[in-house]
Amino acid sequence: MARVSNTVQTRRRRKKIIKQAKGYFVSKGTLYKTANEQVMKSHAYAYRDRKRRKRDFRKLWIQRINAASKLHNMKYSQLIHGLSLAGVVINRKMLADIAVNEPNHFAEYVKTAQNAIAKASK
Repeated sequence: MARVSNTVQTRRRRKKIIKQAKGYFVSKGTLYKTANEQVMKSHAYAYRDRKRRKRDFRKLWIQRINAASKLHNMKYSQLIHGLSLAGVVINRKMLADIAVNEPNHFAEYVKTAQNAIAKASK
C-alpha cells in the first residue's frame, strides 16, 4: 500500500498560522515554528488582557472619583461609604463620568454623602 501524505491539510494548517502571524517582526511572521510559538503566546496575552482591561478601567474610574472628591475635601472611601449610607446605588463608571463631565451634579453626590455620614455619626 502506498504511503499517504497529508500535504494539503498540513499546508492549510500552516498557512492559517502564518496568516495569523502577519505583521510580526522578521521570522515570527514568516517561519512556521516561530510564528506558531508567537501566535500561541499572542492568544495567551489576549486572553489574559481581556481580564486585565476590566481591572484597569475600574482603577481609572476610582482615580477620577478620588481626584474629584478631593476637590470637595472628601476622600474616595468616605464618599463611597457616605453614598452607601444614603442608599444611593450608582456604579463607579457612571460616578466617574459624572465627575468628569458634570462637576455640579457630582457636588450634589458629595453633599448627599456628607449628610449621610453626619446623620450616621449622631
